Amino acid sequence: MTKKWTALLLAAVLAVGLSACDTSRAEAPSSNLESGVSAIEDAMTKRNETESSSFPAGSDLRIGTSADTVATPNDFPAAYNYGTGKIEDYSRTAMLQKMPEPVDNATVLNTSADPNHIQALYLWEEGNVPAKTQFTAAMTGYFDNWDFRPYVTAIPVRTGVQPKGAVVLMAGGAYQFRGNYTDSLPTAAALRELGFQTFIVDYRLSPYSQEEGALDVARAVRFVRQNADVYGIDPDDIAVMGFSAGGIQAGEFLMHYDEDVNGTALDESYVPDALDAVPAHASAAGMIYSFYGRLSVGNMDPDWLAEGDLPPTFYVYGTEDPFYRQFQQQYDVIRNMGISAGRIVLNSWPHGFGSDGGWVNDYAAWLESVFANKEES
Repeated sequence: MTKKWTALLLAAVLAVGLSACDTSRAEAPSSNLESGVSAIEDAMTKRNETESSSFPAGSDLRIGTSADTVATPNDFPAAYNYGTGKIEDYSRTAMLQKMPEPVDNATVLNTSADPNHIQALYLWEEGNVPAKTQFTAAMTGYFDNWDFRPYVTAIPVRTGVQPKGAVVLMAGGAYQFRGNYTDSLPTAAALRELGFQTFIVDYRLSPYSQEEGALDVARAVRFVRQNADVYGIDPDDIAVMGFSAGGIQAGEFLMHYDEDVNGTALDESYVPDALDAVPAHASAAGMIYSFYGRLSVGNMDPDWLAEGDLPPTFYVYGTEDPFYRQFQQQYDVIRNMGISAGRIVLNSWPHGFGSDGGWVNDYAAWLESVFANKEES
């Protein structure tokens, strides 16, 4: 696939996602989901092959590799089998596969955290989910049904491993779907092998707004922080990471819905509970082919970015990504603002590669350093 066609496909689907996700009164979808998946599966599964080149020593630009990409761990239940994690093995089925939902009505409030097994928990109590969007049973064609409840899936480190911290992950999908089996689940598995407790958030998609999804992220961070002792981590050693639209969702959380902000910020009828007393604080961010801003539009205004008191941020993206220049520009902007930032740029890689490309180990080392030096930042 040429760079031109990759860019056209991704720009088209992200424009579709933008028009569908930012509304407080939901409208019935047309073919948004189908067109979005068709474009993304093409762009995600093809890239130009790059011959060996020499880059300057210490350069952020590198030739991507699948040598260290982690396949499904042997102790994962069958329902969490994502395959090899390599970009060439992506499929429509994988992109649209949904994570197992919580059993019965298990929530982050009524169920004890389990540090030894994969565990799915609803983020909000039934009947008390803050929202401004009207999503009814008559509205069909969306990735999630009208009665979808956001949830978090905890994937703890192997028994006997000393945890280094926690990472809360959000998959991409242009707000039309969540590509957990191509984005967040393979990356969670890789980070788990490197000693990080991982938590995947199934946040709200279209027709819900970016703001409602940010509350889901905040809720997950609160849960991790409240259970820091259970998971064997410092409560301040929590990072948020997102892929494409998931990164924008992480950014919305950090800009406007972290710390003490709760559901009443969007919904006056929401009744705060015990978990809302826990600050939704994250000490680092990962923007994986993503940026701070809105869907398809990164925000380059230093004054706006400064309002979020942003934590150290790590960017990962490919040179064939249609938003390559925006990633480059925002990285430079936040560095010039004095915000600590790391970066890996994969030569000739497209938009959408999950944990593939050889970047996860670098991110983990950077994150460990951020956690160790956070008092100085």
